[in-house]
Amino acid sequence: MNNRSTWSLPYFIFLVIFVVMPLLLVLFYAFQDGQGHFTFANILRFFSDSDSLATFALSIEVAIENTVICILLGYPLAWILANKEYNKSAVTVVLFILPMWINALMRTLATAELFSMLGVNLGKGTLLFGMVYDYLPFMIYPIYNILSKMDKSYSEAAQDLGASPVKVFFKVTLPLSMPGVWSGVLMVFMPTVSTFAISEFLTNNKIKLFGTIIQENINSSMWNYGAALAFVMLLIIGITKFIAEDEEVATEGPRK
Repeated sequence: MNNRSTWSLPYFIFLVIFVVMPLLLVLFYAFQDGQGHFTFANILRFFSDSDSLATFALSIEVAIENTVICILLGYPLAWILANKEYNKSAVTVVLFILPMWINALMRTLATAELFSMLGVNLGKGTLLFGMVYDYLPFMIYPIYNILSKMDKSYSEAAQDLGASPVKVFFKVTLPLSMPGVWSGVLMVFMPTVSTFAISEFLTNNKIKLFGTIIQENINSSMWNYGAALAFVMLLIIGITKFIAEDEEVATEGPRK
């Protein structure tokens, strides 16, 4: 029990059961047909299925729009929260955490009911509203953490050299905060692509995202094709994470 590696055993078991095994099951079903034979047909079916491709393209479009909106709203909020001149109380930061204490599904249902009471027609606008409402905190806090820990001497040095506040922001603050921005992008973009509950409740199932068709295939006992779709989604998420990490490394390089 004195060995530190012993304490990591529960985490290792958890990782194997809830991460590794589900991923292996996805691969197992994605490359098999109904009779249990190895095949690439499920993957090829996705690229030849116009409905799945259209849904996938729409999911990417909605994810990009949601991410951009969250950046435009989240960065100024994070900057204000991290700036002690404008935010003198830690209570303000807690106020942005409070919505996250409520289950996301309950927040979505409450938002749908609010639109119903106001007589708002459900569609892409209400979907994006719900997406931004649910995922905005995940954009704010990575940026806030970077900005709050940023060495202020860089900005002060730029000001001493005659740089205007606008130039200080674009030449110093923004580049140094990009790791937080990329972390926020990952935390917003990837869940948006795979979500299905928000689109179902806030569009009355008029708009289907990629997570929805995966759910429908699994619920219809089409495990193989559903797993293939999940595998494609995992590939896209992996590529996105790889690109984001490269951007973070490129940002860290000049700073060092």
